[in-house]
Amino acid sequence: MTPGRCLVLGGSGFMGSHVVELLASRGWEVRGFSQSQSANRWQTAASNVTWVTGDFRDRKAVADAVEGCDYVYHLVGATNPASSNRDVIFDTETNLIPTLRLLEACVRAKVRRIVFSSSGGTVYGAANRGLISEEHSTEPRSSYGIVKLATEKYLELFHHLHGLDYTVLRVANCYGPRLPVAGEQGVVGSFLDRLNRGEPIEIWGDGAVTRDYVYVGDVAQAFLAALDQRSPFKIFNVGTGMGTSLLELLALMERVTGRRAAVVKKPGRPVDVPVNILDPARARQFLSWQAGTPLEAGLLHTWNWVRAARGVVARAPSHA
Repeated sequence: MTPGRCLVLGGSGFMGSHVVELLASRGWEVRGFSQSQSANRWQTAASNVTWVTGDFRDRKAVADAVEGCDYVYHLVGATNPASSNRDVIFDTETNLIPTLRLLEACVRAKVRRIVFSSSGGTVYGAANRGLISEEHSTEPRSSYGIVKLATEKYLELFHHLHGLDYTVLRVANCYGPRLPVAGEQGVVGSFLDRLNRGEPIEIWGDGAVTRDYVYVGDVAQAFLAALDQRSPFKIFNVGTGMGTSLLELLALMERVTGRRAAVVKKPGRPVDVPVNILDPARARQFLSWQAGTPLEAGLLHTWNWVRAARGVVARAPSHA
């Protein structure tokens, strides 16, 4: 595939910054779009990357950013699963409505394809079988998951009405360097940061909640593969196919860090489904992609970053 120009919305955020760097290293002309309050976080200075600062809710700013781009990555999010349920109107106004304006701008600019970062951890709801394939029912328990699913449906509508091509990546629990270390989303960042600071670790429920943890470097590779995919499918799971409980995750972290954690148990949350493990078979077959970073190795990379970045990562949002 001949490199063209890509817009990465959320380009200085956690996943977005890794996508920007990978695209730049492969010769793409990249335009990174970031919120003003986070414009300086994790921005690469590569000569083929330019940066635009703006609010995703600003129709003109987004339209101007899209203009002249061949491909668009949508990795912007203003909420997380827990916070979204506390104010569903805010969740819709800050995520879904601006996304519809983005799709209109993509149609006007004749964008070849938009790649959307959906949530494999929330759109499916409670699993009715072991590995969750893309054909699994979708019954989200959070406004966050509902908005992600609604965006997928609108992408299909715009494809049907206007010919806007798209690919959806339903990403599992992504972790790695630059991840958020505060707030209610991202237990890997929160746990490692607390281990680093010698603070107690809070576990919601009995610690048996099981998730599929996928390393951010592997996820970035999936986003790159999605640009040129020519299969009949539009939606792909991006995960490892392996589940790890919270207690197992904490034990791995203790082994990697050489530190013991003081655990504080809290009541389980309604937003948390018991088990979520994605089946990555479709991505393996049609994107030629699979996660290659073992969890213990990925946790070590993340731990080294948390220790080096202490004081730099305070209170970073999940997406920029």
